Amino acid sequence: MSASLLLQGIRALVTCDDEGSVFRDVDLLCENGVITAIGPDLAAQAAPDCERIDARNLLVYPGLINTHHHFFQAFVRNQLSLDWSLLTLEQWLERIYRIFALVDEDCIYHSTRVSLAELAKHGCTTAFDHQYCFNRHAGSYLVDRQFEAAEQLGMRFVAGRGTNTLPRAEGSTMPDEMLETTEQFLRDCERLIEGYHDPGPYAMRSVVVAPCQPVNCRPETFTESLALARGHGVQLHTHLSEGENATMLARFGQRSLDWCLERDFCGEDVWFAHCWEMSRTELSLMAQTGTGLSHCAPAMCLVGDGITDLAGACAAGVRIGLGVDGQASNDNSNLLECIRLSYLLQCLGAAGREDPLPPPAAFLDFATRGGASLLGRSALGQLRVGFAADLFAIDARDVELVGTLHDPALLPVKAGFGKPVDLTVVAGEVVWRDGNFSRVDEYELAEEAQAVCQRVILDSLSSTAGSLRP
Repeated sequence: MSASLLLQGIRALVTCDDEGSVFRDVDLLCENGVITAIGPDLAAQAAPDCERIDARNLLVYPGLINTHHHFFQAFVRNQLSLDWSLLTLEQWLERIYRIFALVDEDCIYHSTRVSLAELAKHGCTTAFDHQYCFNRHAGSYLVDRQFEAAEQLGMRFVAGRGTNTLPRAEGSTMPDEMLETTEQFLRDCERLIEGYHDPGPYAMRSVVVAPCQPVNCRPETFTESLALARGHGVQLHTHLSEGENATMLARFGQRSLDWCLERDFCGEDVWFAHCWEMSRTELSLMAQTGTGLSHCAPAMCLVGDGITDLAGACAAGVRIGLGVDGQASNDNSNLLECIRLSYLLQCLGAAGREDPLPPPAAFLDFATRGGASLLGRSALGQLRVGFAADLFAIDARDVELVGTLHDPALLPVKAGFGKPVDLTVVAGEVVWRDGNFSRVDEYELAEEAQAVCQRVILDSLSSTAGSLRP
């Protein structure tokens, strides 16, 4: 790999900077994974061994940043017996966790490769995964295998080390096979932080402490997670306000956000996933504490129980990012698709809301600079000198783009892209170009993963199909 990359004559460069700048007919020069210059005719500044790409037909965007996912669920998708339209939430959880309990180390490794590859094909360059599936039979090094997979693909990876610590007999929905103690969880978080976490602005590896959700964890799991994370200067994450408030009220006499606020599990180093049950008052409290929100539009569509109020969140000043969510509640791993879907879903839910819909361009910002803010990564999410050389590009000559090219910043939101991107660059390295990965063979990766999926998941589902039907 060359230490230098030059994109020459870019047709349109969407920066997602503070001014929303879009530059046309410019070059972009990267050195050692960082953008060093943007402007016309930069060839003379490039090193002799610089990799050069003719970008005269390319629309270039900052790399997308995924802020919520569950990679292991890549092996649990396209299952009619798990369709939300046929099940209540309780029925879905009852069935899905029995399947999650089958997951082993091979599943984690191969489903991570699959999920990261699919993300990269669709313009994502930094991926956070909330890995909370730590089955006893699967071993102790599941997140290690995820880092291994990310390195193979050249992706920037943020590992959310999750857990569930509350037994089923005490109100959890988790099988005992998936439970850990708080002590086990904290010990492994320490190990991962010491072994993998890089606090630098251009880090390829980082760790987040991420207990799964309050209803499936003991309270001390959250309070001790907070102390550990802040002691090490790492971020915190959990699911919140995704249908559990009634249970929280019955169990603690508090809604989920109040429960978190009481335990100080909020702040600029914390972000929550989903939040569709949040009131305007709660969104204001999130904004006041600096707590971020990861919006996962596909899950909203499947649940059909509410739409996260992004208009209210924006009006309150909440930091917002976008997430794919796990494939068990999405069925794909395409963050680019989530940009347009998020916009359309907010349009659908706009009637009767007090706050105006965020402008369309904001939804691209959510997926780029917004995601960088949630992850605490100030050098990501924009195409500017000094920022990480993470980007994706689309060929402007595609027929489905006719009539859209006058405003490339709105294009991913209003029209969307119905295919993989043409170029993905991470830290100045081309990881996906013209239908091929640079580091792995896609078909070999898929064949190996499908074999594991068949052995561990599909064969088991086939033998127990009757018990999984609603």
